[in-house]
Amino acid sequence: MTADDIATAVQLACLLEASAPKPGNVSPGRPFHDTSYEDFVASAAAIGPVFRRAGAQPLGDTILAAVEATRRWTPANTNLGIVLLCAPLARAAAGDAGRSLRDRVRDVLATTTVEDARKVYAAIRRAAPGGLGTSPEQDVQAEPTIPLTGAMALAAQRDAVAAEYATAFERTFTTGAPAVAAALEDGLGWSDAAVEAYLALLAEHPDTLIARKLGGDAAEQVRAGAARVRLEGGIRTDSGRAAVARLDASLRDPRNRRNPGATADLTAAALLVVILERRWPHACGAVAPVHQGR
Repeated sequence: MTADDIATAVQLACLLEASAPKPGNVSPGRPFHDTSYEDFVASAAAIGPVFRRAGAQPLGDTILAAVEATRRWTPANTNLGIVLLCAPLARAAAGDAGRSLRDRVRDVLATTTVEDARKVYAAIRRAAPGGLGTSPEQDVQAEPTIPLTGAMALAAQRDAVAAEYATAFERTFTTGAPAVAAALEDGLGWSDAAVEAYLALLAEHPDTLIARKLGGDAAEQVRAGAARVRLEGGIRTDSGRAAVARLDASLRDPRNRRNPGATADLTAAALLVVILERRWPHACGAVAPVHQGR
């Protein structure tokens, strides 16, 4: 896959994720008090040139440059988690096409460096995500002393994005991407496919952003709510869509504290995997299933 194709795929995944009406998230006509849908559109546009270089530069350079590019267009933290997840996928996509994408992701994660960690720590500080907290080991406010993947592994229990680094993108490849692919194969559009993947991911595991902001009980309540929506049929039935709307209403508050933002990040990664593996526009039709590379 060419550098231009990889950059376009990343931008497309970001736009599809932001445009889908996922419960509790920003989407067209549903802003937060401090972030609009247009902020996400601007962010997707801003990172394209950076991701064109993803296969030719260190992982940490891509992540830091993408965050800096985003901040030139919006003051909000719209895409730190997305950038952290898309960067290894984009770098892997530039590798040996004869091997599965997940195997190439494993290679990328196995070769991260301390310098990658330094750049990523700087990117996180620049983005200033909410609910970050502190860590007794390799805290993001200090200088890292171990490679990026090792530092992420230390945070895996409290952060869904870090857990993907520690597990070779387990949830992205075994829950999110298959949910997107199944929805497309059943004739659903990309927006519905994104919502379906989001619900599958959210029902599977409490959102770690909510857990950091409001605690584990609140995150579990949201997870259980998503599971009930799926039992109603999700976006595939009238009763399910009504349940989606109720879940969305329950997640909205003036400060966006119940926003399942980590799950949204995983949804973007899942969309990118399907786009990379199926090659747009062929992803719109029923073609070979997503290769999970397990």
